[in-house]
Amino acid sequence: MATSKGDGANRFLVWGGDGWVAGHLKKLLQDQGKAVYTTTIRMENREAVLAELARVRPTHVLNAAGCTGRPNVDWCEDNKEATMRSNVIGTLNLADCCHLNGIHCTVFATGCIYQYDEAHPWGGPGFLETDPANFDGSFYSMTKAHVEEVRYPGLPPCVNPVLTCLQIIKHYTNCLVLRLRMPVSDDLHPRNFVTKIAKYDHVVDIPNSNTILSDLLPASILLAEHRDVGVYNFTNPGAISHNEVLTLFRDIVRPSFTWKNFSLEEQAKVIKAGRSNCELDTTKLISKLKEYKYEIPEIHDAYRKCFERMKAAGVE
Repeated sequence: MATSKGDGANRFLVWGGDGWVAGHLKKLLQDQGKAVYTTTIRMENREAVLAELARVRPTHVLNAAGCTGRPNVDWCEDNKEATMRSNVIGTLNLADCCHLNGIHCTVFATGCIYQYDEAHPWGGPGFLETDPANFDGSFYSMTKAHVEEVRYPGLPPCVNPVLTCLQIIKHYTNCLVLRLRMPVSDDLHPRNFVTKIAKYDHVVDIPNSNTILSDLLPASILLAEHRDVGVYNFTNPGAISHNEVLTLFRDIVRPSFTWKNFSLEEQAKVIKAGRSNCELDTTKLISKLKEYKYEIPEIHDAYRKCFERMKAAGVE
């Protein structure tokens, strides 16, 4: 367990060890001089979770653990039990244990539970936090979507083997749920959305909401410290297409970079799980952060600044 003493009253416990997002959170908190601890205790192990909370005595838990799949969400299609154990049972168990101990719990969740539809077309209104999920094209998304919409084929509606976190966990009065989408860091880490699409032979060209971690993770700390709760779409404002992202990447970071496009129909032939494509409305998040005098840049501006930081750091 990594620790940093800090000098404030708050004590942060980051679930997820030195995972990608967890590692960013740990460094951010350390840089801010906060008391931070990390753990890799399995979230579904109730006795171990309760023991860890009693040992560390955190005021805040940041849950950046869970299964997203390696190298991508297709992994979850072949490992459904492990995905449920972590994303559903584990996440709910940790939230419940925190509630019993009066600990604020921030859950880094996903916004990949929506798909463009007639009410939310490209260039139209984004999905609100209160909109029902309409995408279950991947098992990963199913474990994050609405309980009444997740079914196994052939089972009656009353049978729901895949419980869902977003609709259930929001009823915990100690929980803050942050919906990230296609997260991007200031390097080419393997989990970085840009790293992933830059390695594909072909990419689709669809506008999506994205989360630039350097913009949003400091905001997560602010929200947690103010003990905000509820669900927030946690992305930069606006939507950006894959081609726009890769064009900026080429122009700023890697001038020799090239790529090819293909259609959704062609993509479906080479992946096991469907992919969510949508824009999330960030009005609620932007309004809340204004109370703390914190601003999130629009996604095109955010990407440009992100790639400029990459270039300055020598990333090629």
